Amino acid sequence: MITHPLSIKEKIGYSLGDLSANLVFQTLITYLAYFYTDIYGLNADDATAIIFIVGTVAAIGFNPIVGALADRTNSKWGKFRPWILWTAIPLGITSVLAFTTPDFSYNGKVIYAVVTYTLLLLLYAGSNLPYSALSGVITGDMKERNSISAYRFVAVMFAQFFVQVFMLPIIMYAGGGDKAVGIEITMTWLAIIGTILLIITFITTKERIIPKPEQSSSLIDDIQDLIKNIPWVIMLTVTILLFTTLAMKGGAYVYYFENYVSKNSLSDFISPILDFLSSIGINFFGSDPVSAGFGLFNAGGIIFMIIGIGLSKMLADKYGKRNVFGIFLFISTLFVLVFYFLSPNSISLIFGAQIFHGFFYGITIPLLWAMIADVADYSEWKNNRRATAIIFSAMMVGLKLGLSIGGALVAKILGNYGYVPSSDGEQVESAILGTKMLVSIYPSIPFLIAAALLFFYSIDKNLEDKIEQELLERRNK
Repeated sequence: MITHPLSIKEKIGYSLGDLSANLVFQTLITYLAYFYTDIYGLNADDATAIIFIVGTVAAIGFNPIVGALADRTNSKWGKFRPWILWTAIPLGITSVLAFTTPDFSYNGKVIYAVVTYTLLLLLYAGSNLPYSALSGVITGDMKERNSISAYRFVAVMFAQFFVQVFMLPIIMYAGGGDKAVGIEITMTWLAIIGTILLIITFITTKERIIPKPEQSSSLIDDIQDLIKNIPWVIMLTVTILLFTTLAMKGGAYVYYFENYVSKNSLSDFISPILDFLSSIGINFFGSDPVSAGFGLFNAGGIIFMIIGIGLSKMLADKYGKRNVFGIFLFISTLFVLVFYFLSPNSISLIFGAQIFHGFFYGITIPLLWAMIADVADYSEWKNNRRATAIIFSAMMVGLKLGLSIGGALVAKILGNYGYVPSSDGEQVESAILGTKMLVSIYPSIPFLIAAALLFFYSIDKNLEDKIEQELLERRNK
């Protein structure tokens, strides 16, 4: 058996699936709490409860079921690709419904939010979990996995760039200033584009790592293997911590710009940038300093994240995924902590800290999912059975738990600091402090714990090479 070198066409085709998924996922990270409190009209406590309870139930309930079903799916298209096809259209429809504001009573709105958010997370699990597991069966070559992870997360960055840079100005433009109308129109177009991209992923990819015909195992066997798999336990914990931070600071930035950053200083800083962009025909940002500054702030971080992603494969091939991940995650966290010390008028330093954080964190981005694919190989190497989707499903549990915890913490912490949703006046001083804490001290804690845990992860560069070689020999036999 060969080690499955992949064509550029297949790598790009695979990456488009994550571009699609992140049009939804980045919207959840960046705007869900803000949508529920400032557009949809829920109070902070109800928004917290919906995000946390629905997200936790979905994480623990949906992902293991989808993982077990996907591992046991047998079709002419493989185990995982059919799920991408089956869920493409329903996921698009539900992503629009989840960001629609119906004319219901307050209790009706709460029920509607619970139902649509539940359906969205169910369909997201049904699509994205098999998509992620697909990376473990496209190729057995770990360097090729590093490569497809790099392609994949460049696509992620493009989705993140659009959502975090252009989406708020587009929402304002599409709705004529009405955010509820604007977000519904914007999500409709994103759903159409995302559905098409998922279908392209299905068409352009192929599953090559096929479990042995005689392999059979129960769900209990798979779970017992997981519990004894220490690298998997570590990666699950790391995943929860990472996405708690990403949801927390990602969801807090819009509040940070609306309530902490000086609008006058921000306007003075971004005016030359907007004038230059306007001179070359780029007029997406509009005249509102908050939405324009928020977009440009995210743009700087994402552009340098993409540069970091470009260096990731080279560093991981040379030094191993674990070492590169831990070191650069720690460095990137230092630039999150810096936000605590920056004043509302320190606009250049605020933008600079975001750029440096984006660059160093970008180096780590492709490594998470590549390492989880390595954990699937480690499990096969140790147990002589392959259960790719159940391993990825456990990581999706971690992702959803992190998203739920981080998103809920945004609304909960702001509520504890006295934040008033959709306030036309100035927020109280404690609420302004809360927005600063949510982009600095609080999100730094999970990142630092995750960086420390990575150095207990046993699959270093030497073990990576050993597992790859021995599994290749077994498959050849």
